[in-house]
Amino acid sequence: MTRPRVLRWAAEDRAAEMLDRLGELVSCESPAGSAPHLAVCADLLAGWGGAVLHREPRRIVRDGVPHLLWQVPDQRVLLLGHFDTVWPAGTLARWPFTVDGAIATGPGVCDMKSGIVQMFAALALQEDTSHIGVLLTGDEESGSVTSRSLVEAEARRSRAVLVCEPSTPSGELKVARKGGSAYRLTVHGRASHAGVEPHAGVNATVEVAHQILAVQNLAAPARGTSVTPTALSSGTTSNTVPEKAVLAIDVRSWTGAELDRVDRMIRRLEPRLPDAGLSFEGGVNRYPLVADMARGLLEMAREEAKELGLEPPDGTHASGASDANFTGALGVPTLDGLGGVGGGAHARDEYVDVRRMPERAALLAALVDRLATTPFRTERARRGAPPS
Repeated sequence: MTRPRVLRWAAEDRAAEMLDRLGELVSCESPAGSAPHLAVCADLLAGWGGAVLHREPRRIVRDGVPHLLWQVPDQRVLLLGHFDTVWPAGTLARWPFTVDGAIATGPGVCDMKSGIVQMFAALALQEDTSHIGVLLTGDEESGSVTSRSLVEAEARRSRAVLVCEPSTPSGELKVARKGGSAYRLTVHGRASHAGVEPHAGVNATVEVAHQILAVQNLAAPARGTSVTPTALSSGTTSNTVPEKAVLAIDVRSWTGAELDRVDRMIRRLEPRLPDAGLSFEGGVNRYPLVADMARGLLEMAREEAKELGLEPPDGTHASGASDANFTGALGVPTLDGLGGVGGGAHARDEYVDVRRMPERAALLAALVDRLATTPFRTERARRGAPPS
C-alpha cells in the first residue's frame, strides 16, 4: 500500500477519536478576551499537542492572552491556527455541541476547533515531526493584537505556512483573502438639558449620524471594497443632549491600495455641526493575502489529494481575513482553508461536516509530509518581495 493510502486509512481509523475530541474542544469555551477561559483551553491543547509532537510547547502569555508554540530549529513548515472564538462565555449552555448525522454544531465548531482537531490528527500520522512547527494563538478573533509579531516571526523561520482555518462548505481551499481595517471614531459634542436648553448643547448623536452616512460613501462595491459602520454607542440619559458618541468601522478590500485610500479618506472626515469634534483610532490591520502566495501550495495539495484518492480541492477567494494575511504579506508561501469543511462561522448555524474530517486530516498530513521532506519556495518568496 502506498504512503498516501496508508495516511488515508490511518486517518479514517481515527474518525471516532476525532469526533470525541471535537466535542471536548467545543465544550471547552474559549471566548476571545476572556483570559481564564483561554487558559483552560490552552491547557487542553498543550496536552494534545505534546502527545503527538513529542515535545512541550512554549506557553507565551501577552496581556493575559495565552499562545502555544511548538518551535523547531529547521522549521520547514508551520501549521497555524487559533483557539479563541467569537462566542461569549455561557453560549454553550444554550447551544451545546450536537451531532446530527454528519453535521456537528456548536460555538466555534467550524471556526476553528475542527481545524485544530484535524491538525493534531494529521500530526499523529507523521513519522517525523522534527521539521514541523505549530503555533496556536488566543486572540485571532479580536485582531491578533498580541500574537501578530509571533505569527510573523515564526512565518519568517518557515519555508511554508499551512493555515487550518475552515474551508468553504464545498471544500475549497482559500488562496486569497481580503485585507481589513478597523477604526474607532469618537465624536465629541457638548452636553446640555434636552428639555430646557437643547440649543446649548452639541448633539454627538446627530453628528455621528452624519458621519455614518459619510463613511458609507467611501465604499467602492465595484472594486470589492466595503466600508461598514458597525457598533455604535451614544449618550447617557434620555433627557441629556449627548456629549459623546463612538462608532466602530469595518473596512475590507482585495487590494492594499484600496485599504490605503479608505484610510486617507477616513482621516480627512470633518465634523458637520459647529463646535463638534472628531478623533480616530485604528487603521489597516491586515493587508490582503494574494493568490501568488498560495498557487504552488494549492497545486501541491491537489496532487496529494489525487494520490489519496480524493477529489482535488479547488482554490477560492475569501472575503474574510485571517492570520494568513500576515504570513502571505511577508512573501512566505501560504495556503489557508485546510481546516474543517463547514460554514456559518460567527453565526448560530455554524456547522462542520464530520464525515470529511478524516479525509481532510489525511490531506493535511500528506501535504505536511511532502513539505517537510522536499524544498519548497516560490520565486516571489525567494526574492523577498511583499505582495502588492
